[in-house]
Amino acid sequence: MVKHLGIVGAGTMGAGIAQLAALAGIEVSLYDINGTVLRQALERIKTGLKIGVEKGGLSENQTTEAFARVHPRTRLGELNHSEIVVEAVIEELRIKKDLFKHLEADTKPTTILASTTSSISITAIASATRHPENVVGLHFLNSPTSARLVEIVQAKQTSPESVQRSIDFTTQLHKIAVLVQDSPGFIVNRMVQPFYGEAIRILGERVADAGQIDRILRVLGGFDRGPFESMDAVGLDLCLSVTQSMHDQTFGEPRYRPHPIQKQMVESGMLGQKSGSGFYKHHENE
Repeated sequence: MVKHLGIVGAGTMGAGIAQLAALAGIEVSLYDINGTVLRQALERIKTGLKIGVEKGGLSENQTTEAFARVHPRTRLGELNHSEIVVEAVIEELRIKKDLFKHLEADTKPTTILASTTSSISITAIASATRHPENVVGLHFLNSPTSARLVEIVQAKQTSPESVQRSIDFTTQLHKIAVLVQDSPGFIVNRMVQPFYGEAIRILGERVADAGQIDRILRVLGGFDRGPFESMDAVGLDLCLSVTQSMHDQTFGEPRYRPHPIQKQMVESGMLGQKSGSGFYKHHENE
């Protein structure tokens, strides 16, 4: 059982994982270089716990105790007692490799270093460390507090012990673990990105608008959300980054080619819910 968890990156993903772990009885060190982001993460966690009470799934005592387990940190060295450190920073290989070098230097030799990357090679990230056998992918889906699945990504170098410890940790968070081998997009994004891409192509050819496409897939396909609703929720910048990464890693596979509409929207700041507009208009509290 994991008693101490470190998280690097206090954005939406990092805060969500922190909330999950705290509710599971784990002491969480939540690190971010930006103090404002850290404060926003704590507010996001507090709000998430409050919603749990309002829905009847949590008691006031549970939320108070869980929130007390989340400890904001501004120095990586303060994560040195963690049994697992989860990285949830920007989707850029160079930044992740540099971070993992520092994390390895600041943690115990037995600490598992995990990345939440959606598409970047875990094998490539692990190559930056002296103990790549301790590196694994833990791909939490959006949003981590509600999505049931976690992809555990085994790099070429990942040891069986690290895999098993990661499975046990995922189970401790009451999530369903799916073990996958390291490949572009793993399983989820390998299936989802062509789904998004075809929807954008239909939109670009003016066959139907975003609302019509989403409605058809909800009513006839049985989806909870259509592709455009999903992209707005995930963030159009992240969707573009994942698509571009998969396209590069597969040497130009047409299924993963980004569409100009994606690029134009990201460049204009239309990122979905987090910016207030994407394929749809959103309220600030969404």
